[in-house]
Amino acid sequence: MTCCCLPSCMRACGKKDPIIQQAWREKIALCMLIALTSALVAFFTFGMRLVLCPESVESPNHFFLSTKGDGDAKAWKDGVIINGYEYPFGETQSALKSRANVDLTSDYVSQDISRLFAIQDVDNACADVGYSRTECGVNAIFSGSPGLQTRDRSCVDTSVLDGLSRKKIVYSWENVYNNVKAPYVLSVYNGLVINTGYYYGTDKAWLDANHPEAAWTLYNSIGRDATRGFYATSDSKKVAQCLSNVYTVGYVDKDTVACFVQEIIQDVMLFVVFAVVLIRFCGALLFSWIISRTLAKNTHKSKVVGGAPVAPARAALGGGLARTLTQGRGLVNVRNEDLYSILLVTAYSEGRDGLRATLESLAMGDYDDARKLLFVVCDGLITGSGEAKPTPDIGMNGGFAGSSNDTLAGGRFELAEPKSYIAIADGARQHNMARVYAGYYITEDGKHRVPMVVVNKCGTPAEASLPKPGNRGKRDSQLLLMNFLSRVMFDDRMTALDYELFRQIHRITGVTPDRYETLLMVDADTEVKPYSLTAMNNAMNNDPAIMGLCGETRIKNKFASWVTAIQVFEYKVSHDNGKAFESVFGGVTCLPGCFSMYRIKSRKPDETGSGRRHWVPILVNPDIVDEYSENVVDTLHKKNLLLLGEDRFLTTLMLRNFPKRKMVYVPQARCHTVVPDKFSVLLSQRRRWINSTIHNLLELVLVRDLCGIFCFSMQSVILLDLIGTIVLPAALALTIYLVISIIMTAAVQILPLTMLVVVLGLPGLLIVLSGRDLNYVPWLFVYLLALPVWNFVLPLYAFWHFDDFSWGATRKVDGVSAADDTHESRPGREGFAFKEVELRKWSDWERDRRKSR
Repeated sequence: MTCCCLPSCMRACGKKDPIIQQAWREKIALCMLIALTSALVAFFTFGMRLVLCPESVESPNHFFLSTKGDGDAKAWKDGVIINGYEYPFGETQSALKSRANVDLTSDYVSQDISRLFAIQDVDNACADVGYSRTECGVNAIFSGSPGLQTRDRSCVDTSVLDGLSRKKIVYSWENVYNNVKAPYVLSVYNGLVINTGYYYGTDKAWLDANHPEAAWTLYNSIGRDATRGFYATSDSKKVAQCLSNVYTVGYVDKDTVACFVQEIIQDVMLFVVFAVVLIRFCGALLFSWIISRTLAKNTHKSKVVGGAPVAPARAALGGGLARTLTQGRGLVNVRNEDLYSILLVTAYSEGRDGLRATLESLAMGDYDDARKLLFVVCDGLITGSGEAKPTPDIGMNGGFAGSSNDTLAGGRFELAEPKSYIAIADGARQHNMARVYAGYYITEDGKHRVPMVVVNKCGTPAEASLPKPGNRGKRDSQLLLMNFLSRVMFDDRMTALDYELFRQIHRITGVTPDRYETLLMVDADTEVKPYSLTAMNNAMNNDPAIMGLCGETRIKNKFASWVTAIQVFEYKVSHDNGKAFESVFGGVTCLPGCFSMYRIKSRKPDETGSGRRHWVPILVNPDIVDEYSENVVDTLHKKNLLLLGEDRFLTTLMLRNFPKRKMVYVPQARCHTVVPDKFSVLLSQRRRWINSTIHNLLELVLVRDLCGIFCFSMQSVILLDLIGTIVLPAALALTIYLVISIIMTAAVQILPLTMLVVVLGLPGLLIVLSGRDLNYVPWLFVYLLALPVWNFVLPLYAFWHFDDFSWGATRKVDGVSAADDTHESRPGREGFAFKEVELRKWSDWERDRRKSR
């Protein structure tokens, strides 16, 4: 599509890097496809009728006569009727004067002047039945006024009308039924409306004498369709054809085949859209009324296994490291069915207040402190805009409550030794280092003491002088933990960082890392409600098929600006309408990275009766971890998946690898987050979200094993979501055009207007019918006022910035420009030697540690 854009031209425009050139080409190709799809939507909405059923010079013009049976009453039209067509009065007047020397006065406006012209007996039907007309003319409309005729009453040839515009006249069946008195005595033959008023005035005697059977048929068909009667004999058929040549005044109102096809296609499209909207609404309502009420209910009774050693989890491979640490020690008493959960907090440039609020909310939860582990990853030595200290220092100084400066829960810690691991990056940057700190987070009220691990990615000595040392992105922070848990489960070779994490977790929790079954991912600017973790783990416990879930994200700064105000209802409806419907089928397509839980591994039923636990890896499945760890991000599609939409892509990977398991939404779990309060920041955020959404939907639409079949499947819903996303600007433009056309023409189009009201009004109705959060209804009107922003400005901005992979203004960092804030163009691509990062079995690491003591 961009073959005409030569590399030399692109270099002259400032795009010198071949990678940037390729991304630009892919962006243009995608924009062209989006434009084509939008054009198709516009065509099927408005253009198809112009093509299949055009209002051209031959298009019908409805000519409604009196429906009261009053023969003198007729509809006023600014034209004249000639052989079933309406011609403009002015043009016809000029043509008759100049070409036939006939004066057409205004008395004949809206009149049938066909008898002025010669019979169009092209099939010789009139000649065959013996009918002819030598004199032509139209009787005077008013007494005392002249009739319409030539000087010698000769017939005017219809060729004088050549070049004039005309419209086919159509009559409704109601008009035919009700006009049976002179001068309008209507019948129908072969779709032609014939006015036999003149026949009864001048020609009846001829027909009665020569063709009595046809005359009787005509008499009995007044106000009806006479076609069948005239087809009874060949003679009657000839008479009927002659009558239609002489007395035709229009056509029966009916669609052509093309018009009929166009109507069917439009009706089917409207039905599909309406059905999808209605099904989504009913599904969301079903979820709100029934499914959600039992989803997070606590159905497990507490049980105590006093003093018994905890049986280690058996991995699919190995498991020896867990047996070594737990054998005979009796570290933990199992008191209930609560799952061990890791609470992952990924920090980048957040300030002290935001980070502390997140940790405090997680620690203050009503979930058992012994069953949860706070795991904080600081992504590089980053100093947020307006902050005095880097985020890792804030995490150490203020992350652990009850401590002073560099203390951890009351105990003073020295600078930890950096440990190597394999990061997600290009070339030499795959080698990264991090420091591990472990202790306890004590809440401000002193009631909770939660085990906590802080991982500060500091980078190798070679990048100490570079901007953002150690920074590898949020995906790397997630994979740091996912790779660690996968290696623990499979007893695979570990990096030095993995072993240090294992040792520190075991030291502060008393259990081995393979005991943890769920992983909650939270952003460092999110405050979680106290009951949320319990609700999420209850859902995991109640349904082993659930592999991932999310809670409801609400806005903390609603009234900060108009930018935050327009987001309130958008957040609400995306959960209660979108995710609620998808949860009915267990296929939530996006678990937001700010507040989602995944099942690390699933317990396998004990079919042998041995009493031993067996596990199926879910989040730490090698297929998921390997694909999510992709280092070669060389296409625009991959960059949008892995650099901008990593959270959504992780959901996509889970659905692709486990299509029979469930992704659900748990409304009982809630969090509050700070949303952008400046329009520039919102633009940057939604650019990333919209672009990653499109590329992830492209991946999901290819997954064939999702629930349902053909049109009644999640795959079809995802396809419609994809089309709906890319045609948002066109849809808004067409909606505005529809409203303006209705105002200008006063022609109310019921179906499109009904669809518009349904689409815009059902989300608000959903909130009312669910009976919860009625205070969100006023926010609906704020959201509707901002529709041009949501459906036009933001999508167009995102489409044109398909090749922008920076995080922009969403997370500002001191000393780093927005253009450099990306992981796809960073120094250090000269190569990576895997021998730089040592990989060894846990037993080998442990043996060396014990020898060194």
